[in-house]
Amino acid sequence: MRLVQLSRHTLAFPSPEAALREPNGLLALGGDLSPARLLMAYQRGIFPWFSPGDPILWWSPDPRAVLWPAEFHVSRSMKRFHKSSPYRVTINHAFGRVIDGCTEDRDEGTWITPDVVLAYHRLHELGYAHSIEVWEKDELVGGMYGVSQGTLFCGESMFSRRVNASKTALMVFSHAFARDGGQLIDCQVLNAHTASLGAVEIPRREYLEWLRELRLQKLPSHFWVPRELFLPA
Repeated sequence: MRLVQLSRHTLAFPSPEAALREPNGLLALGGDLSPARLLMAYQRGIFPWFSPGDPILWWSPDPRAVLWPAEFHVSRSMKRFHKSSPYRVTINHAFGRVIDGCTEDRDEGTWITPDVVLAYHRLHELGYAHSIEVWEKDELVGGMYGVSQGTLFCGESMFSRRVNASKTALMVFSHAFARDGGQLIDCQVLNAHTASLGAVEIPRREYLEWLRELRLQKLPSHFWVPRELFLPA
């Protein structure tokens, strides 16, 4: 297996099965972050991730981390917190502020460069990228964003400036998503945070099978309309 250099003159990607085993899932480099290429990548189970100053790198890891929204794990402490939660949760109210929050709130640095921000803003304007916002009164305290593929949602990043804010974003979104027919959330690579919320690893082959099926299905037309998903008691 070898790393493929993408051309700016074609949107073609190699098969995800050609990805390297080490580092796990690295498939290709180069190309661009145009909406057409990004959408082509997501439709094939591929996503960009790279450090500032590096070329664009494209990944499709095996195994793949996913979360079944109907099986979102809520701990006892989170249940108690949510019963008296001070947070209000909205959808698609402040995409730009959410991606900025994901960019800024990283002690270890960020891969979300200005070019990446611009690219996902374009996807948002086209109706493919979406944000979930968590507010304490009028202050944005957490959130997440990602890319929709039918009844599958590809989570990209989240941030939290208050206790349980990002957990609240994912929990409230998962419940609303499942209620309206959403079936799978892509978490890309498993980490301790997503594992604690119920994310699991499945073979890449199985993820791609789900993706091929779910991206052709549709959520209700109202689902991504800007609105409130949760109001504090």
